Amino acid sequence: MNHCELEEVTQHINNKISMIKSLLELRAVAKDPDKRGTLLKIEQEVSAINELLDRFERYVGEQRGLLKHLKDLEGFFLEDEQDALHLKNNIPPHMPKRGQQAAPQGGGQVAVQSRQTDAPPAPQEQGPPKKTQRNQIKEMEFITVPEFDSIPPYMKGRVTYDQLNAAVQSINTAVTSKYKILHQPVKTLNNVSRTLHQRFKDEETKDTKGQFFIVEQDIREFAQLKVDKRFVGMLNMLRHCQRLREVRGGGLTRFILL
Repeated sequence: MNHCELEEVTQHINNKISMIKSLLELRAVAKDPDKRGTLLKIEQEVSAINELLDRFERYVGEQRGLLKHLKDLEGFFLEDEQDALHLKNNIPPHMPKRGQQAAPQGGGQVAVQSRQTDAPPAPQEQGPPKKTQRNQIKEMEFITVPEFDSIPPYMKGRVTYDQLNAAVQSINTAVTSKYKILHQPVKTLNNVSRTLHQRFKDEETKDTKGQFFIVEQDIREFAQLKVDKRFVGMLNMLRHCQRLREVRGGGLTRFILL
């Protein structure tokens, strides 16, 4: 046996001897009534410390979960803020607002949009009369304040009155753009418009005959909006207010104006 192996054996034996001495000392302490009480007290204190450590670990876990939830909420708020800014920048000047007072006309009479009335928004300026009934394009009426207040809170969420009416205006933009193309003779259309014209015809069904309707692609192309979960929620609110109904078929959802 060389010198290194001898040192390892010696160290191992010394460790065993030290352990045996500690066990003998603990046995002696356990037999002593006074020292046994001290050991029990130490054991209780260690148990209390372990319990505090467990509670602290649970608290840290809860705080981590809360932090993750706050980060998710921050992402949702940022997305809502972007949507709100887009809708704000696309609000038409003639759209009714809460408590907004119209400009005086004629003999000084003023039209007021208030929460206590169900009066419809002021009509837009009339252009030249249409040549035929066939070329008239239907538009969705704006939501009144009482109608907005009648929407259930779970359906309304964080959507405001102005944001919902901005969605109405975007839908009207898509409907007008679509049916302007459909009402033109095919021979006068360029290649892009002819392709759109054919798509519009292919999307028609017996349920949409004589109706004005659009699909999600029309909203994306003509209103420059993304049809995300938030916008779908606003479509549900408009359906609740009887502004539109849905017809599904062929992998498409058709939104028909009422």
